[in-house]
Amino acid sequence: MNKILRIAAVAFLTLSVAACGGKKEDSKNAAPTKKEAEKVKIQELKSQRIAKQLELSSTLEGYETMNISPSITGHIEHIYVQVGSRVSKGAMLVRMDQTQLNTTRINLASTKTELDRVTALKASGSISEQVYDQTKAGYDQLVESERFQEENTFVKAQFSGVISAKNYEDGEMYTGAPILQLCQISRLKAIINIPESYFPLVKQGMKVNVYSDIYPDKVFPATIEIVYPTIDPSSHTFQAKLNIPNPGEKIRPGMYVRTTMALGEIDALVVPYQSVLKLTGSNERYIFVADGNTARRVAVTLGQRFDDQVEILPVNPADLKEGDNLVVTGQARLVDGSPLEIVE
Repeated sequence: MNKILRIAAVAFLTLSVAACGGKKEDSKNAAPTKKEAEKVKIQELKSQRIAKQLELSSTLEGYETMNISPSITGHIEHIYVQVGSRVSKGAMLVRMDQTQLNTTRINLASTKTELDRVTALKASGSISEQVYDQTKAGYDQLVESERFQEENTFVKAQFSGVISAKNYEDGEMYTGAPILQLCQISRLKAIINIPESYFPLVKQGMKVNVYSDIYPDKVFPATIEIVYPTIDPSSHTFQAKLNIPNPGEKIRPGMYVRTTMALGEIDALVVPYQSVLKLTGSNERYIFVADGNTARRVAVTLGQRFDDQVEILPVNPADLKEGDNLVVTGQARLVDGSPLEIVE
């Protein structure tokens, strides 16, 4: 009897394993669930003729900024200015230890006497040309050394401006860090980064308006002085340098400003503002276009805004063109490659 029960149990287990195996096979062979199509509305992309005004932000800099760093080391005998001092071109800023300069001047005077004697002997034919040339070369070298040491012992301002930093006091040992910083504020500059699509429109000499939130009713005229010739491959922007006269010195280096420039009329892609999505945690913008019944994500940058419409510029120009079908409703539910159901 026990033998019969054991045989029955083994048979039951065998049938159970086979049934489970069959279920696994059925599971593997089952067709994947088809993703449900998202219902969206689309709008054909069309270019429009717009009066283009580009607005960008930047930070002001002194048109010229110079670190006062003499090329000789030693003690600082005297600093003639303080932070905030206004100086004119050629004004004395720093007097360094004069030991090296005085030694060079003594050697120069001695060599000058020797050169006068050798010159007289050369005229009478008493010495060779080689001796004269060696003496003259030594004298010329000391003249140049004196000029160099004088410039770096009595340090003067190379342009008019304001002292914006002071890092030493009288009597301290100069170790190489700048003693002072001189900044020009009667004229300023700013570097702006412009999307590459505007490269053909931006020219040297163009007029630009600069605005500061500190002076909301004030316009500061500027001029594009340099258009840099290369495009940054990572940001797809190029740079331009602005020359900003600042006669009243109302704006200062370090201030945040906005700039606007009129670029004339251009053909641009303008879309509903709500059709442009923003990636959470970054400033990346993108849209979706319908390729047949499939969603395709396209990275864009924003241009000029007109009420509820905005100009868009594709990060990769090949990704977007006039005639593409822009998703204007239902785009928030999409990912790249989502199946679409186009509704009216």
